[in-house]
Amino acid sequence: MPTSAPPKNRFERRRAETRQALVRAARQILAETGDTSASIQAIAERADVGFGSFYNHFESKTELFDAAVTDALEEFGQVIDARVEGIDDPAELVAAGFRLTARMADSHPELMRILRDRGLAYIHSDSGLAPRALRDLEIGIASGRFTCGNATTALSALGGTLLSLVALRLDRPDLDGDEAASDLAEMVLRMLGLAADDAHEVTRRPLPDLAR
Repeated sequence: MPTSAPPKNRFERRRAETRQALVRAARQILAETGDTSASIQAIAERADVGFGSFYNHFESKTELFDAAVTDALEEFGQVIDARVEGIDDPAELVAAGFRLTARMADSHPELMRILRDRGLAYIHSDSGLAPRALRDLEIGIASGRFTCGNATTALSALGGTLLSLVALRLDRPDLDGDEAASDLAEMVLRMLGLAADDAHEVTRRPLPDLAR
Protein backbone atom coordinates (compact mmCIF):
# COMPACT_ATOMS: atom_id res chain seq x y z
CA MET A 1 0.00 0.00 0.00
CA PRO A 2 1.12 3.61 -0.39
CA THR A 3 3.53 4.81 2.25
CA SER A 4 4.42 8.24 3.54
CA ALA A 5 7.42 9.50 5.49
CA PRO A 6 8.25 7.04 8.31
CA PRO A 7 6.94 8.07 11.77
CA LYS A 8 9.59 9.59 14.02
CA ASN A 9 8.94 7.67 17.25
CA ARG A 10 7.17 4.64 18.71
CA PHE A 11 3.96 6.54 19.46
CA GLU A 12 3.76 7.90 15.92
CA ARG A 13 4.52 4.47 14.48
CA ARG A 14 1.73 2.85 16.46
CA ARG A 15 -0.64 5.64 15.54
CA ALA A 16 0.20 5.26 11.84
CA GLU A 17 -0.20 1.48 12.07
CA THR A 18 -3.63 1.85 13.68
CA ARG A 19 -4.77 4.30 11.03
CA GLN A 20 -3.54 2.05 8.23
CA ALA A 21 -5.27 -0.95 9.80
CA LEU A 22 -8.57 0.95 9.74
CA VAL A 23 -8.01 2.01 6.13
CA ARG A 24 -7.13 -1.56 5.17
CA ALA A 25 -10.30 -2.86 6.81
CA ALA A 26 -12.40 -0.27 4.97
CA ARG A 27 -10.74 -1.22 1.68
CA GLN A 28 -11.58 -4.87 2.25
CA ILE A 29 -15.21 -4.01 2.96
CA LEU A 30 -15.45 -1.88 -0.18
CA ALA A 31 -13.91 -4.62 -2.30
CA GLU A 32 -16.01 -7.43 -0.83
CA THR A 33 -19.46 -5.86 -0.63
CA GLY A 34 -19.24 -2.13 -1.38
CA ASP A 35 -21.45 -1.65 1.68
CA THR A 36 -20.47 1.39 3.72
CA SER A 37 -23.17 0.80 6.33
CA ALA A 38 -20.90 -1.45 8.41
CA SER A 39 -20.76 -0.28 12.01
CA ILE A 40 -17.69 1.38 13.45
CA GLN A 41 -17.48 -1.53 15.88
CA ALA A 42 -17.41 -4.02 13.00
CA ILE A 43 -14.73 -2.00 11.20
CA ALA A 44 -12.61 -1.75 14.35
CA GLU A 45 -12.92 -5.49 14.97
CA ARG A 46 -11.86 -6.26 11.41
CA ALA A 47 -8.91 -3.90 11.83
CA ASP A 48 -8.12 -5.52 15.20
CA VAL A 49 -8.04 -2.17 16.99
CA GLY A 50 -10.03 -0.77 19.89
CA PHE A 51 -13.37 0.92 19.19
CA GLY A 52 -12.17 4.17 20.74
CA SER A 53 -9.18 4.27 18.39
CA PHE A 54 -11.44 5.05 15.45
CA TYR A 55 -12.13 8.61 16.54
CA ASN A 56 -8.45 9.28 17.09
CA HIS A 57 -8.07 9.09 13.33
CA PHE A 58 -11.41 9.76 11.63
CA GLU A 59 -14.41 11.92 12.43
CA SER A 60 -16.85 9.68 10.57
CA LYS A 61 -17.19 6.53 8.49
CA THR A 62 -17.54 8.75 5.42
CA GLU A 63 -14.08 10.15 6.07
CA LEU A 64 -12.66 6.67 6.57
CA PHE A 65 -14.13 5.23 3.38
CA ASP A 66 -12.96 8.27 1.42
CA ALA A 67 -9.47 7.68 2.81
CA ALA A 68 -9.74 4.02 1.82
CA VAL A 69 -10.63 4.86 -1.78
CA THR A 70 -7.87 7.46 -1.96
CA ASP A 71 -5.38 4.94 -0.57
CA ALA A 72 -6.42 2.33 -3.13
CA LEU A 73 -6.23 4.77 -6.03
CA GLU A 74 -2.80 5.96 -4.95
CA GLU A 75 -1.56 2.37 -4.81
CA PHE A 76 -3.03 1.86 -8.27
CA GLY A 77 -1.15 4.89 -9.58
CA GLN A 78 2.08 3.72 -7.99
CA VAL A 79 1.78 0.24 -9.52
CA ILE A 80 1.30 1.70 -12.99
CA ASP A 81 4.08 4.25 -12.49
CA ALA A 82 6.55 1.55 -11.49
CA ARG A 83 5.82 -0.45 -14.65
CA VAL A 84 5.95 2.40 -17.19
CA GLU A 85 9.16 3.97 -15.91
CA GLY A 86 11.39 4.80 -18.86
CA ILE A 87 8.56 5.19 -21.40
CA ASP A 88 8.68 8.69 -22.90
CA ASP A 89 5.99 8.57 -25.59
CA PRO A 90 2.75 10.01 -24.10
CA ALA A 91 0.70 7.80 -26.41
CA GLU A 92 2.49 4.66 -25.23
CA LEU A 93 2.00 5.75 -21.61
CA VAL A 94 -1.75 6.04 -22.14
CA ALA A 95 -1.89 2.69 -23.90
CA ALA A 96 0.24 0.95 -21.28
CA GLY A 97 -2.02 2.30 -18.54
CA PHE A 98 -5.03 0.67 -20.17
CA ARG A 99 -3.30 -2.61 -20.87
CA LEU A 100 -1.75 -2.93 -17.40
CA THR A 101 -5.07 -2.05 -15.77
CA ALA A 102 -6.75 -4.94 -17.59
CA ARG A 103 -4.15 -7.34 -16.24
CA MET A 104 -4.61 -5.98 -12.72
CA ALA A 105 -8.08 -7.51 -12.65
CA ASP A 106 -6.18 -10.75 -12.03
CA SER A 107 -3.16 -9.51 -10.07
CA HIS A 108 -4.88 -6.81 -7.96
CA PRO A 109 -8.58 -7.72 -7.79
CA GLU A 110 -9.28 -5.70 -4.63
CA LEU A 111 -7.98 -2.53 -6.25
CA MET A 112 -9.95 -3.12 -9.41
CA ARG A 113 -13.23 -3.75 -7.59
CA ILE A 114 -12.82 -0.49 -5.68
CA LEU A 115 -11.94 1.32 -8.90
CA ARG A 116 -14.98 -0.10 -10.68
CA ASP A 117 -17.40 0.78 -7.89
CA ARG A 118 -15.94 4.10 -6.68
CA GLY A 119 -13.69 5.40 -9.43
CA LEU A 120 -16.17 7.62 -11.28
CA ALA A 121 -16.22 10.22 -8.50
CA TYR A 122 -12.41 10.33 -8.52
CA ILE A 123 -11.69 10.76 -12.24
CA HIS A 124 -10.43 14.28 -11.55
CA SER A 125 -8.93 13.49 -8.15
CA ASP A 126 -5.56 14.91 -7.15
CA SER A 127 -4.34 11.43 -6.19
CA GLY A 128 -4.09 8.06 -7.89
CA LEU A 129 -3.77 7.65 -11.64
CA ALA A 130 -5.73 10.83 -12.50
CA PRO A 131 -2.96 13.41 -11.98
CA ARG A 132 -0.49 11.12 -13.72
CA ALA A 133 -2.80 10.70 -16.72
CA LEU A 134 -3.47 14.45 -16.82
CA ARG A 135 0.27 15.08 -16.85
CA ASP A 136 0.76 12.71 -19.79
CA LEU A 137 -2.13 14.28 -21.68
CA GLU A 138 -0.72 17.77 -21.16
CA ILE A 139 2.70 16.65 -22.36
CA GLY A 140 1.14 14.97 -25.38
CA ILE A 141 -0.82 18.10 -26.28
CA ALA A 142 2.16 20.41 -25.77
CA SER A 143 4.38 18.20 -27.95
CA GLY A 144 1.78 17.86 -30.71
CA ARG A 145 1.48 14.11 -30.16
CA PHE A 146 -2.18 14.64 -29.25
CA THR A 147 -4.38 17.04 -31.18
CA CYS A 148 -7.17 17.45 -28.63
CA GLY A 149 -7.32 20.93 -27.18
CA ASN A 150 -8.17 20.41 -23.52
CA ALA A 151 -6.40 17.92 -21.26
CA THR A 152 -9.07 18.01 -18.55
CA THR A 153 -11.84 17.18 -21.01
CA ALA A 154 -9.70 14.44 -22.51
CA LEU A 155 -9.14 13.03 -19.01
CA SER A 156 -12.90 12.67 -18.58
CA ALA A 157 -13.13 10.59 -21.75
CA LEU A 158 -10.04 8.57 -20.92
CA GLY A 159 -11.13 7.93 -17.32
CA GLY A 160 -14.63 6.87 -18.29
CA THR A 161 -13.28 4.44 -20.87
CA LEU A 162 -10.80 3.02 -18.37
CA LEU A 163 -13.57 2.41 -15.84
CA SER A 164 -15.64 0.64 -18.48
CA LEU A 165 -12.65 -1.58 -19.21
CA VAL A 166 -12.31 -2.47 -15.52
CA ALA A 167 -16.01 -3.33 -15.33
CA LEU A 168 -15.71 -5.46 -18.48
CA ARG A 169 -12.72 -7.39 -17.13
CA LEU A 170 -14.38 -8.08 -13.77
CA ASP A 171 -17.81 -8.90 -15.19
CA ARG A 172 -16.60 -10.92 -18.19
CA PRO A 173 -13.51 -12.87 -17.12
CA ASP A 174 -14.01 -15.15 -20.13
CA LEU A 175 -13.01 -12.37 -22.54
CA ASP A 176 -9.43 -11.84 -23.70
CA GLY A 177 -8.47 -8.96 -21.41
CA ASP A 178 -5.30 -8.05 -23.30
CA GLU A 179 -7.14 -7.80 -26.60
CA ALA A 180 -10.00 -5.77 -25.12
CA ALA A 181 -7.57 -3.37 -23.44
CA SER A 182 -5.52 -2.90 -26.59
CA ASP A 183 -8.64 -2.28 -28.68
CA LEU A 184 -9.99 0.31 -26.24
CA ALA A 185 -6.60 1.98 -25.92
CA GLU A 186 -6.39 2.18 -29.71
CA MET A 187 -9.79 3.89 -29.84
CA VAL A 188 -8.71 6.38 -27.19
CA LEU A 189 -5.48 7.20 -28.99
CA ARG A 190 -7.38 7.82 -32.22
CA MET A 191 -9.72 10.09 -30.29
CA LEU A 192 -6.66 11.96 -29.03
CA GLY A 193 -5.51 12.50 -32.60
CA LEU A 194 -3.24 9.63 -33.60
CA ALA A 195 -3.55 8.16 -37.08
CA ALA A 196 -5.10 4.69 -37.21
CA ASP A 197 -1.88 2.86 -38.10
CA ASP A 198 0.09 4.72 -35.43
CA ALA A 199 -2.52 4.03 -32.74
CA HIS A 200 -2.58 0.34 -33.63
CA GLU A 201 1.21 0.02 -33.50
CA VAL A 202 1.51 1.83 -30.16
CA THR A 203 -1.07 -0.39 -28.48
CA ARG A 204 0.72 -3.56 -29.58
CA ARG A 205 4.17 -2.70 -28.27
CA PRO A 206 5.78 -5.05 -25.69
CA LEU A 207 4.27 -4.47 -22.26
CA PRO A 208 6.12 -4.51 -18.92
CA ASP A 209 5.35 -7.50 -16.72
CA LEU A 210 3.20 -6.73 -13.66
CA ALA A 211 5.03 -9.43 -11.74
CA ARG A 212 8.44 -7.80 -11.94
